[in-house]
Amino acid sequence: MCNLYRMTKGKDEVAGWFEAIDALGGANFGEEVFPGYPGVVVAEGKVQQMNWGFPLVMKGKQGQPLKPKPVNNARTDKLDSFFWRSSFEKRRCLIPVTAWAEAEGPKGGKTRTWLSLPDSDLFAVAGVWRQSDEWGAVYSMVMTDAKGPAAEVHTRMPVLLAQSDHSAWTLGSPEEALGLCRSWPGELFLDRTDQAWSGGSGQKRLL
Repeated sequence: MCNLYRMTKGKDEVAGWFEAIDALGGANFGEEVFPGYPGVVVAEGKVQQMNWGFPLVMKGKQGQPLKPKPVNNARTDKLDSFFWRSSFEKRRCLIPVTAWAEAEGPKGGKTRTWLSLPDSDLFAVAGVWRQSDEWGAVYSMVMTDAKGPAAEVHTRMPVLLAQSDHSAWTLGSPEEALGLCRSWPGELFLDRTDQAWSGGSGQKRLL
């Protein structure tokens, strides 16, 4: 499960790499993205700003509405559920990433372990998106079973897409897209750090 990732490239480089139109304008982004915060997404052929996480509307014990929580990861085996189905069938996107992080270590002392591709400093993670009443345009990462080095740090990992599969993910049929929801078959670089796992909204959910 991914609750933190890096995107260190400028919008011009992202637009060129994905052959997309820059629709960001003057928007600025932090290099680290946490659930509930804005990130860069390539959707409908455009590099856009969206918030990371579909809003999950909660209610208190007395039935009162609570602040929505961002559901930032979508499990591959749940894409046909009510929560994800429409977005998966109609609104798939590409999420530019340079590395993603997992937490390792004891409770209260977890540190960041970063995973990336050894032969590319920018790659695409499969995503879905939609418009929401709460936060406007939102997106979520698609997750699958972890294998290789990724399995050392978590049971799940983002669906990474080869550049040749970008069009199939965004424009193909749901059946074609589902066929891409598999563990990354290539090499992964794993970087265990002593950097404390902290920051972000603290609201991390997966459906």
